[in-house]
Amino acid sequence: MFSSSHQGSFKKLEKLGQGTYATVYKGRNRETNELVALKEINLDAEEGAPSTAIREVSLLRRLTHENILTLHDVINVEDKLVLVFEYMDQDLKRYIDTQNSPLDTVTARSFVYQLLRGVSFCHENGILHRDLKPENLLLNQDGRLKLADFGLGRASVFPSAHSRMTWSLFGIVPQTCFLEVARTTPA
Repeated sequence: MFSSSHQGSFKKLEKLGQGTYATVYKGRNRETNELVALKEINLDAEEGAPSTAIREVSLLRRLTHENILTLHDVINVEDKLVLVFEYMDQDLKRYIDTQNSPLDTVTARSFVYQLLRGVSFCHENGILHRDLKPENLLLNQDGRLKLADFGLGRASVFPSAHSRMTWSLFGIVPQTCFLEVARTTPA
């Protein structure tokens, strides 16, 4: 996925946000005139790319879905790694914050439906996002919702249909783990 293109193929238009490891810019592809999001990640001289960046790239390479943000390219430039994403207009938090009233039922249902489609696709492909929050759900002007920021995500093996172990979104009570081990461990 590393590209032979270079950062000069893109023009930075404005800064969209900054996190611990990266700065995100709205950009334009100079060749196609397409709007993109440029996530610039500073590389540590000794450590290289942060594990979150490596994880995000490796997971997104496995996921192509209309409700998951598309990673177009990865560019290595001197002391930076630039992830080139499709451009989305805003995140769900900003959208909700700018509304003067609660979301109408049709819009809320549409967002939840799209969120569940994206999450379902991740799970079908053995990937857990692990950081779903309004800031990581992006929207375009057409109301399309996409999951973004897979830096905390994990590839996972889910229990089979025949597994006796069940999982909870809120964690597993330690006693349950011990009981399951006791049931399945030969005496």
